[in-house]
Amino acid sequence: MNMITENLEMVRNSVRSAEREAGRPDGSVTLMAVSKLHPYDAVLEAYAAGQRLFGENHVQEILEKFPPVRPEGMDVHLIGHLQSNKIKKIIPYVDGIDSVDSLPLLEKLNEACGEIGKVMPVLLEYNTSGEAAKSGFCSDADLFSAIEASRGFPNLTIQGLMTVGPLEGGPEKTREAFRQLRRLQEECRKRYPQMDFSVLSMGMSGDFPIAIDEGSTLVRIGTMIFGQRNYGT
Repeated sequence: MNMITENLEMVRNSVRSAEREAGRPDGSVTLMAVSKLHPYDAVLEAYAAGQRLFGENHVQEILEKFPPVRPEGMDVHLIGHLQSNKIKKIIPYVDGIDSVDSLPLLEKLNEACGEIGKVMPVLLEYNTSGEAAKSGFCSDADLFSAIEASRGFPNLTIQGLMTVGPLEGGPEKTREAFRQLRRLQEECRKRYPQMDFSVLSMGMSGDFPIAIDEGSTLVRIGTMIFGQRNYGT
């Protein structure tokens, strides 16, 4: 058994344990393997071990790493900030965009997906930490305005919300950020009952047990699966 296979089994067990501790059923949380800065061979090892959902932070890395034809069932999502000028490059190569953070981006995505006849699943990213360096909607009003507008976009399907936990402040600040996103999900479901807000993407290697306890349905795990990233010098 190789390292990635062992790590995946360890992470799956940890996710199941967190589900039980939160009083949630096994399988209520989906695992996304974040393969940022790791080679495609590592992705294939995870795939061979049963992993199907992968996340990448950068458009260029997706284009360079993943072949146009991938193994059956391998889904790749962009989870990092998407610049408008890269929309047309990336949409043929991903199965979802989990980091939509503005109405203009939604509008341009819908238009570009329409040009190639694609309906793109998306998550709306919300900045729950208030940190200036992070992407995401910064107010409820902006988020709701974007959702209202998106109801007329035939080439996008909003499936839920995403956030990145705070870098500092400890577990309590992290918990409050995740709790805030859960409250927003509940408000979205009340306001837009005809729309799908079932996905709550929050929690990474350092904080996913808290995220699961607060209702996350999708955790994004990278280092615990693939090992440390080499950022170069």
